[in-house]
Amino acid sequence: MTFAQRAGGADIANAAEAATTDAKHLSSAELEAGLDWIRAAPADHGRLELIVRRPAVDLREVLDEALLTPTEGVVGDNWRLRKSSSTPDGAPDPDRQLTLVNARLISLVAVQRERWALAGDQLFVDFDLSVDGAPAGTRLEIGSALIELTEPPHLGCAKFVSRYGTEAMRFVNSTTGRSLRLRGAHAKVIVSGTVHQGDAVTRADPAAR
Repeated sequence: MTFAQRAGGADIANAAEAATTDAKHLSSAELEAGLDWIRAAPADHGRLELIVRRPAVDLREVLDEALLTPTEGVVGDNWRLRKSSSTPDGAPDPDRQLTLVNARLISLVAVQRERWALAGDQLFVDFDLSVDGAPAGTRLEIGSALIELTEPPHLGCAKFVSRYGTEAMRFVNSTTGRSLRLRGAHAKVIVSGTVHQGDAVTRADPAAR
C-alpha cells in the first residue's frame, strides 16, 4: 500500500504497515554527507513543512492545519491518552506534549516524502533545533500559537529502526546527533493557536505573550 490514504479531510495511514514496505535505508556515509545541510537550517526564521496528528498508536493523519492548546497539545492527537513513567501518577507528561523534528533530517532518512510521517512527530520544521541553537526554554511562534521547547531528550528507538534503518538510529543517537537534536525536540503549548503547513517558525522573546 502507499503510505497515505485520503480520509475525512486528512491523509491517514497505518505507520506499522507502511514501515514494512520496501524502502531505501541510507548508509552511515550517506547520512554523514547530509550533516552540513542539516546544520544550515534557519536559526531564527524557519518554516513549518508538515503537520501530523496521531489519533491512535501507529495511525497518522497528515493535516493542512491543526489547533494547538495547552491542555491537549495537537487537538485530536493521542498524547492525552499516553501514560508516562516520568510523572508521579502516570499522567501524560506535559513536557512531552509535542515533538518537533528537523525537516531536513527527516527528508534525508526517509528518502521519500510520503515516509516522513512515519517518524511519529507532530511538527516537522525547517529550523535549527540543536541544543546550542534552541535550548530548553526557547519559545517559538508558529501561526497564532506559541510553544516552548522542553528539557526531556527525544531519541531514536526500535520503531525508528524499523522505519528508517539501524544506521539512521545510530546517526540520530550519536554524540553529534544528540547535540543537534536530530531525532527531534520535545515542547509544550504556551498559548493556543492554529498552525498551517507553510507557516513561519520564528524565535519569540522568552516572555512573549
